Amino acid sequence: MPDPAYSLGGKRVFVAGHRGMVGSALMRRLEGENCSLLAAGRRELDLLSQQAVAEWFAREKPDAVFLAAAKVGGILANRDQPASFLYENLMIEANIIHAAHEAGVEKLVFLGSSCIYPKFADQPITEDALLTGPLESTNEWYAVAKIAGIKLCQAYRRQYGDDFISAMPTNLYGPGDNYDLKTSHVLPALIRKVHDAKMAGAASIEIWGTGTPMREFMHVDDCADALVFLMKNYSDEGHVNVGTGSDLAILDLAKLVCAVIGYDGEIRLDTSKPDGTPRKLMSSDKLRSLGWEPSITLEDGITRVYRDFLREHTC
Repeated sequence: MPDPAYSLGGKRVFVAGHRGMVGSALMRRLEGENCSLLAAGRRELDLLSQQAVAEWFAREKPDAVFLAAAKVGGILANRDQPASFLYENLMIEANIIHAAHEAGVEKLVFLGSSCIYPKFADQPITEDALLTGPLESTNEWYAVAKIAGIKLCQAYRRQYGDDFISAMPTNLYGPGDNYDLKTSHVLPALIRKVHDAKMAGAASIEIWGTGTPMREFMHVDDCADALVFLMKNYSDEGHVNVGTGSDLAILDLAKLVCAVIGYDGEIRLDTSKPDGTPRKLMSSDKLRSLGWEPSITLEDGITRVYRDFLREHTC
C-alpha cells in the first residue's frame, strides 16, 4: 500500500471542474498550499473527449488531480435527463482517471456523492453500505455513474498500483451554487424561493413533499478542506464519507432559511410531489478517525451563502 503521507509542496495540481462549486472551493483552499494550480475550461478541454483529455495530461503533466468535474442537478433534472447524467459522468471520470494513469499522476482524488448508497441503508450510512441494496430511483443514473468512478479508482489501484482514492461528500452548499429552481438542489432552491417570496411580499412559500425527509448539509469550504486533507493523509482503496455527522428535516431546514433571510410567511407542503430518500445521514467516523473535523455550522454557513447570493443576484 502506498504511503498515505503526500505533500502538495511544489506539485502541479489539476482541479477538474474548477469553475463548479466544489472545484472553486478547492481552488480557494489550494491557494494556501505551496503548489502550482492547473485548470482548464470547457473551451480549452472537452472532458467528454478521450483524445483531448489524454493530450492535455501528456502536455501539462499534473502531479496530483482532484476530479470534481461532473454533470449535476436535482430530482427534476435527473428525471428529465437520465441518459445525459449517466453517459456524461461516466465519460468524464473514465477519461480523466485513465489519462491520469497513462501520464503517471502521483495521486488522484475522485469525488462521488452520498446518493451512491441504497435508498433504505441503515443510518448513519457507513462506507460498507455501498451496493447492499437498491438505489433511490430519483437519481439512480447519477449514482450509478459515481459508483462506477469509485470502482474505476479501485481497479486502477489494484491492477497498476495507482494511488487513486475516492471521497463521498454529503449534500453541499456554498459560493457558486446553482439557484435555478428547475435544476438546483434543495438548499439553494429554498434560498431562492424564500428570497423571492420576501421581495414580492408573498404570504407563503411552497416546498415539495411532506417536509419530513432528513438531510445532511456541509459548506463547500469545509468539504474542500477535507478533500485536501485526504489528498495528504489517506491512501487506500476504500472510499471515505465527507460530511458533518448531523442532519435535520427539510421542513426545519426551510424554517432555518426563513429565519436567516428574515421571511415570516407560511410554509406550505405540496404532498403530491416526491420526497426522495427518507433519510440520508452519512457516518463520518472514518474521516474523523483520520483527524479531520468540520468547522462551519449550518446556520453560519447559510448566513454566509445568503450574503453571497445578495451580492451576485441582486443589484
